Amino acid sequence: MKFLIIGCGRVGAGLAAVLLTGGHNVSIVDRDPSAFEKLGGKFKGETIAGIGFDREVLRKAGIERADGLAAVTASDEANVVAARIARDIFRVPRVVARLYDIRQAEIYKRLGLQTIAPTGWGIHRIADLLIYSPLDTVFSIGRGDVELVDAEVPSLLVGKTVRDLTVIGEIHIVAITRGNKTLLPTLGTIFQEGDLLHLAVLATSTNRLVELVG
Repeated sequence: MKFLIIGCGRVGAGLAAVLLTGGHNVSIVDRDPSAFEKLGGKFKGETIAGIGFDREVLRKAGIERADGLAAVTASDEANVVAARIARDIFRVPRVVARLYDIRQAEIYKRLGLQTIAPTGWGIHRIADLLIYSPLDTVFSIGRGDVELVDAEVPSLLVGKTVRDLTVIGEIHIVAITRGNKTLLPTLGTIFQEGDLLHLAVLATSTNRLVELVG
C-alpha cells in the first residue's frame, strides 16, 4: 500500500519507520529539508521538501495513488487543511489528522474527519487507522482508549452468533444494521449475510478484532 505522511517530526518519522517495516510504500513531506535527518540513513521511502497542503507538492508525493495520508505536523491548521484536501479533492481512502486542540478535534470528527489527539494516541495507532481497512472508525471515546467501529460481517461469521465475536472487556457488538433496520443483539443473535456490525473495541484490541473478522 502507498502512504503519505505530512510532517517529519518525531511522530512522522516514527510512523514512516513502522509503515516501511510493514512492507508499505511511504512518502514523507516536510517544509524543512533538515527534518529528514530524523529518518536515518537507511530510510527506503521518498522525501519531498515542501508545504504539506500545497497541491503540487502532494501530487509530486504521489497523492493520486495513495491509499492513506497522515497529517502530523506541529500545526493543527496545516494538518486539517492537508487532510481535507486529501479527502475531499484527491479522494484518498483513509485520512488521519493530528490535532492538539481537543475542542477542534471534536468539531472535525462531526464533519467526518478522522482525528487523533497526541496525549492519547501513539504512532502504532495512527498506523492501525491507515492500514486496517476492514474497520471504519466512527468515534473515539475518552483519549482514544475505546473506539466505536463499523465492520461488515465476513462470510466466515455468517451463521455464527454474537457470542462468537464477543471478547469480554475488549470487544462488544453494540448494534447490528440489517437491511433498513438497526437492532440491539443478544449473545445468541445469529449473523446474516449483509449485516453491518457496530462494535465497541479497546484501542489495544484493534488487531485482535481485525483477525476475528478476517
